Amino acid sequence: MTTYAYRGFSEAGRQQKGLIEARSVKDARAILARRGTLADAVAPADDRTSRFRYGGRGGFSGEDRAGLYHELGALQEAGISIEKCFDLLIDSPEMEAHRHVLAGIRDRIRDGGSLAAAMGVERAMITPLEGAILEVGERTGTLADVLQQLAATLDSEKTLRDRVRNAMIYPAVVVVVGVVLSVGLLGFGLPFVAGLLEDTRIELPLLTRFMLAAGGILRVAGVPLLLAAFLGWIWARRLSRETSAGAMTLDRLGYRIPIFGRGRTITANIRFATTLAALLRGGVPLVEGMPMAGRATGSAWVTGLVDRETDAVMHGESLSDAVRRIPPLATSLPGWIQAGEASGDLARLLEKAAMRCNRQWENYISRVLGVLEPMLILLVGAFVLTVTLAVLLPLLAISQSL
Repeated sequence: MTTYAYRGFSEAGRQQKGLIEARSVKDARAILARRGTLADAVAPADDRTSRFRYGGRGGFSGEDRAGLYHELGALQEAGISIEKCFDLLIDSPEMEAHRHVLAGIRDRIRDGGSLAAAMGVERAMITPLEGAILEVGERTGTLADVLQQLAATLDSEKTLRDRVRNAMIYPAVVVVVGVVLSVGLLGFGLPFVAGLLEDTRIELPLLTRFMLAAGGILRVAGVPLLLAAFLGWIWARRLSRETSAGAMTLDRLGYRIPIFGRGRTITANIRFATTLAALLRGGVPLVEGMPMAGRATGSAWVTGLVDRETDAVMHGESLSDAVRRIPPLATSLPGWIQAGEASGDLARLLEKAAMRCNRQWENYISRVLGVLEPMLILLVGAFVLTVTLAVLLPLLAISQSL
């Protein structure tokens, strides 16, 4: 049975739309006709175009996914099968906007697919970290616990995003005001002053001439530069989702960016240690768990390095030595892993390492926000002051010549 999305009209002429289970499109139309609905269009529920034509949204935000994982975890703890869980969620008012996606996932599970694979089909729906952790839960029989863990992780990420967003409100307002003032002064103030001085013998100050030239360049090249930056951002996002050599290079360069690269490194350590610890707790062999933990980092470069080092571990090398050859993981994890190998409790030491990295992450965010806010204010203030001086200096020259 396949779930289809339909749009049509009742016998009274009212428009209707919804979901129906049938063996084929023809069968779905026949069932609807028996119910008194004239189907105008019928398409598989997981068809992306059907969501826009018959209602529903394409993917889940982090908050939506957290709600889904919370509910799935609670239903799984109650002993309800995963297929029945989706039956209940599809009829849930909270998930009404995502019924089409949930129906498609349920159909793929009915066809024998795992939850991780069924949700992974929706490329824009879940992250590599979520896919790897879901796979861990299914393989180890701890899906309910893993779902609750994922929900808690997404909730904490949302809290962090809200914290960063709230902290950036004041600097953002300052930047916007500064940009508006600068555009006004560069685009109108300076040209007006320069026009007043055209009929005089007063020479424009060097700062004013420089800012006039900069304003002229921005007027001509500003829009093309913004368009090029936007297109470059889109290209980089597409490339980051691939596994080509170009994507690997771009991902590797991301770890070398000052300040930002440090954050990526800490995040990769947390995800690798957390996922590998959960796998080992569930009884997954180390050589099978390493590639999954590498994918959980969400980094194409780290994933490739972990896959390479998995072969070395398979041939008898220790995990600590292998991790030392993975640059993003080499600074924080090898010591903990070596202690875990010596004590025979690698999973517990990996969990301790993840907790330590979490503390590093919180300190990192606090420091970045503490430095970024005054830095933005100072930069915008300095820029506005420079433009203001470029306007005032010619006026002072005029007043002195009178």
